Amino acid sequence: MTTRAKICGLTTPDTLDAALAGGAAFVGAVVFPKSPRHIDPLHAATLFDRARGKTGVVAVTVDADDALLTEIALILKPDLIQLHGSETPGRAAQVRTLTGAGIIRALSVRTAADIEAATVWAPVVDHLMFDAKPPEGSALPGGVGATFDWTLLAGRTFPRPWFLAGGLDAGNVGEAVRITGAPLVDVSSGVESAPGVKDPARIAAFLDAVTSA
Repeated sequence: MTTRAKICGLTTPDTLDAALAGGAAFVGAVVFPKSPRHIDPLHAATLFDRARGKTGVVAVTVDADDALLTEIALILKPDLIQLHGSETPGRAAQVRTLTGAGIIRALSVRTAADIEAATVWAPVVDHLMFDAKPPEGSALPGGVGATFDWTLLAGRTFPRPWFLAGGLDAGNVGEAVRITGAPLVDVSSGVESAPGVKDPARIAAFLDAVTSA
Protein backbone atom coordinates (compact mmCIF):
# COMPACT_ATOMS: atom_id res chain seq x y z
CA MET A 1 0.00 0.00 0.00
CA THR A 2 1.34 3.41 -0.96
CA THR A 3 1.25 6.05 1.75
CA ARG A 4 0.03 9.46 0.66
CA ALA A 5 0.92 12.82 2.17
CA LYS A 6 -0.67 16.12 3.14
CA ILE A 7 1.50 19.23 3.30
CA CYS A 8 -0.20 21.59 5.72
CA GLY A 9 0.14 25.29 6.44
CA LEU A 10 1.19 26.42 2.97
CA THR A 11 1.25 30.20 2.43
CA THR A 12 3.43 30.88 -0.63
CA PRO A 13 3.44 29.92 -4.32
CA ASP A 14 6.89 28.30 -4.24
CA THR A 15 6.00 25.97 -1.39
CA LEU A 16 2.69 25.03 -2.98
CA ASP A 17 4.56 24.29 -6.21
CA ALA A 18 6.96 22.04 -4.28
CA ALA A 19 4.05 20.12 -2.79
CA LEU A 20 2.39 19.68 -6.17
CA ALA A 21 5.64 18.70 -7.89
CA GLY A 22 6.34 16.10 -5.21
CA GLY A 23 2.93 14.49 -5.58
CA ALA A 24 1.23 15.56 -2.35
CA ALA A 25 -2.25 14.07 -2.14
CA PHE A 26 -3.53 17.01 -0.07
CA VAL A 27 -2.47 20.59 0.58
CA GLY A 28 -3.66 22.54 3.60
CA ALA A 29 -4.47 26.16 4.39
CA VAL A 30 -4.57 27.03 8.10
CA VAL A 31 -7.37 29.53 8.78
CA PHE A 32 -6.64 30.25 12.44
CA PRO A 33 -5.23 33.67 13.41
CA LYS A 34 -3.20 32.36 16.37
CA SER A 35 -1.15 30.15 14.08
CA PRO A 36 2.07 31.39 12.42
CA ARG A 37 0.73 29.64 9.31
CA HIS A 38 -2.57 31.56 9.24
CA ILE A 39 -3.87 32.61 5.85
CA ASP A 40 -7.19 34.33 5.26
CA PRO A 41 -9.75 32.64 2.96
CA LEU A 42 -9.35 35.12 0.08
CA HIS A 43 -5.54 34.82 0.05
CA ALA A 44 -5.87 31.05 0.32
CA ALA A 45 -8.34 30.90 -2.57
CA THR A 46 -5.95 32.82 -4.81
CA LEU A 47 -2.96 30.72 -3.78
CA PHE A 48 -4.61 27.32 -4.01
CA ASP A 49 -6.53 27.91 -7.23
CA ARG A 50 -3.99 26.07 -9.38
CA ALA A 51 -4.03 23.08 -7.03
CA ARG A 52 -7.64 22.26 -7.84
CA GLY A 53 -8.04 19.08 -9.79
CA LYS A 54 -4.47 18.07 -8.96
CA THR A 55 -4.70 17.51 -5.22
CA GLY A 56 -7.22 17.81 -2.41
CA VAL A 57 -7.52 21.27 -0.83
CA VAL A 58 -8.00 21.27 2.95
CA ALA A 59 -8.99 24.20 5.18
CA VAL A 60 -7.72 23.69 8.73
CA THR A 61 -9.92 25.33 11.38
CA VAL A 62 -10.03 25.49 15.16
CA ASP A 63 -13.50 25.92 16.68
CA ALA A 64 -14.52 28.17 13.79
CA ASP A 65 -17.92 29.85 14.02
CA ASP A 66 -20.59 29.65 11.32
CA ALA A 67 -19.61 33.00 9.83
CA LEU A 68 -16.00 31.98 9.25
CA LEU A 69 -16.99 28.55 7.96
CA THR A 70 -19.40 30.14 5.49
CA GLU A 71 -16.65 32.49 4.32
CA ILE A 72 -14.27 29.55 3.87
CA ALA A 73 -16.88 27.56 1.95
CA LEU A 74 -17.88 30.42 -0.37
CA ILE A 75 -14.40 31.83 -1.06
CA LEU A 76 -11.87 29.02 -0.64
CA LYS A 77 -14.24 26.17 -1.58
CA PRO A 78 -12.12 23.44 0.07
CA ASP A 79 -12.61 19.76 -0.63
CA LEU A 80 -12.23 19.03 3.08
CA ILE A 81 -12.40 20.98 6.32
CA GLN A 82 -10.11 19.82 9.12
CA LEU A 83 -11.50 20.27 12.63
CA HIS A 84 -8.62 20.76 15.02
CA GLY A 85 -10.33 22.21 18.09
CA SER A 86 -12.83 21.01 20.68
CA GLU A 87 -15.58 20.30 18.17
CA THR A 88 -18.06 17.51 18.92
CA PRO A 89 -19.40 14.90 16.48
CA GLY A 90 -22.61 16.91 16.35
CA ARG A 91 -20.68 20.01 15.38
CA ALA A 92 -18.85 18.06 12.68
CA ALA A 93 -22.21 17.12 11.15
CA GLN A 94 -23.24 20.78 11.25
CA VAL A 95 -20.01 21.84 9.53
CA ARG A 96 -20.60 19.33 6.74
CA THR A 97 -24.14 20.61 6.21
CA LEU A 98 -23.11 24.27 6.35
CA THR A 99 -20.12 24.01 4.01
CA GLY A 100 -20.77 21.02 1.79
CA ALA A 101 -17.17 19.95 2.38
CA GLY A 102 -15.86 16.63 3.64
CA ILE A 103 -14.54 16.45 7.19
CA ILE A 104 -11.17 15.50 8.70
CA ARG A 105 -11.24 15.21 12.49
CA ALA A 106 -7.89 15.68 14.23
CA LEU A 107 -7.57 13.85 17.55
CA SER A 108 -4.85 14.68 20.06
CA VAL A 109 -3.04 11.55 21.24
CA ARG A 110 -0.96 10.78 24.29
CA THR A 111 -2.39 7.41 25.43
CA ALA A 112 -4.29 4.45 23.98
CA ALA A 113 -7.52 5.92 25.39
CA ASP A 114 -7.12 8.91 23.10
CA ILE A 115 -7.08 6.59 20.09
CA GLU A 116 -10.15 4.69 21.32
CA ALA A 117 -12.01 8.01 21.16
CA ALA A 118 -11.91 7.75 17.37
CA THR A 119 -14.83 5.33 17.31
CA VAL A 120 -17.44 8.02 17.97
CA TRP A 121 -16.23 10.04 14.98
CA ALA A 122 -16.43 7.39 12.27
CA PRO A 123 -20.11 8.01 11.39
CA VAL A 124 -19.66 11.75 10.80
CA VAL A 125 -16.22 12.24 9.20
CA ASP A 126 -14.41 11.27 6.01
CA HIS A 127 -10.95 11.01 7.58
CA LEU A 128 -9.43 10.73 11.02
CA MET A 129 -6.13 12.28 12.01
CA PHE A 130 -4.03 11.18 14.97
CA ASP A 131 -1.84 14.06 16.12
CA ALA A 132 0.35 14.50 19.19
CA LYS A 133 -1.05 16.40 22.13
CA PRO A 134 0.71 19.76 22.30
CA PRO A 135 2.78 20.66 25.36
CA GLU A 136 0.94 22.10 28.34
CA GLY A 137 0.19 25.77 27.86
CA SER A 138 0.56 25.73 24.08
CA ALA A 139 -1.68 28.20 22.24
CA LEU A 140 -1.75 25.88 19.24
CA PRO A 141 -3.54 22.51 18.98
CA GLY A 142 -1.01 21.18 16.48
CA GLY A 143 1.96 22.11 14.32
CA VAL A 144 4.32 22.28 17.29
CA GLY A 145 6.66 19.45 16.31
CA ALA A 146 5.57 17.07 19.09
CA THR A 147 5.33 13.30 18.54
CA PHE A 148 3.56 10.50 20.39
CA ASP A 149 4.19 6.78 20.84
CA TRP A 150 3.59 5.40 17.35
CA THR A 151 3.29 1.83 18.64
CA LEU A 152 -0.14 2.83 19.99
CA LEU A 153 -1.36 2.61 16.39
CA ALA A 154 0.48 -0.57 15.39
CA GLY A 155 -1.87 -3.22 14.02
CA ARG A 156 -4.98 -1.10 14.41
CA THR A 157 -7.64 -0.61 11.75
CA PHE A 158 -10.23 2.13 11.54
CA PRO A 159 -13.50 2.51 9.62
CA ARG A 160 -12.26 5.67 7.93
CA PRO A 161 -8.98 6.52 6.14
CA TRP A 162 -6.61 8.07 8.64
CA PHE A 163 -3.63 10.38 8.87
CA LEU A 164 -0.63 10.14 11.16
CA ALA A 165 0.56 13.59 12.25
CA GLY A 166 2.77 15.15 14.86
CA GLY A 167 6.50 15.80 14.61
CA LEU A 168 7.02 14.06 11.28
CA ASP A 169 9.87 15.01 8.97
CA ALA A 170 11.92 13.50 6.17
CA GLY A 171 14.15 11.73 8.67
CA ASN A 172 11.49 9.87 10.65
CA VAL A 173 8.45 9.49 8.41
CA GLY A 174 9.65 6.17 6.99
CA GLU A 175 9.96 4.64 10.45
CA ALA A 176 6.62 6.12 11.47
CA VAL A 177 4.87 4.51 8.52
CA ARG A 178 6.55 1.14 9.14
CA ILE A 179 5.44 1.13 12.77
CA THR A 180 1.90 2.39 12.31
CA GLY A 181 0.95 1.28 8.82
CA ALA A 182 -0.45 4.77 8.27
CA PRO A 183 -2.13 5.16 4.87
CA LEU A 184 -1.82 8.94 5.10
CA VAL A 185 0.68 11.27 6.77
CA ASP A 186 0.47 14.97 7.56
CA VAL A 187 3.38 17.38 7.98
CA SER A 188 3.66 21.05 8.87
CA SER A 189 6.52 22.15 11.13
CA GLY A 190 8.67 19.26 9.89
CA VAL A 191 9.14 20.98 6.51
CA GLU A 192 9.84 24.47 7.87
CA SER A 193 13.04 26.49 8.29
CA ALA A 194 11.33 28.64 10.96
CA PRO A 195 7.83 28.67 12.49
CA GLY A 196 5.40 29.25 9.64
CA VAL A 197 8.14 29.38 6.99
CA LYS A 198 7.92 26.38 4.68
CA ASP A 199 11.05 25.25 2.83
CA PRO A 200 10.55 23.87 -0.72
CA ALA A 201 13.60 21.61 -0.40
CA ARG A 202 12.32 20.12 2.85
CA ILE A 203 8.91 19.57 1.29
CA ALA A 204 10.53 17.73 -1.61
CA ALA A 205 12.65 15.61 0.75
CA PHE A 206 9.65 14.73 2.88
CA LEU A 207 7.58 13.63 -0.12
CA ASP A 208 10.51 11.59 -1.43
CA ALA A 209 10.79 9.89 1.97
CA VAL A 210 7.06 9.09 1.97
CA THR A 211 7.30 7.59 -1.49
CA SER A 212 10.20 5.41 -0.32
CA ALA A 213 8.49 4.33 2.93
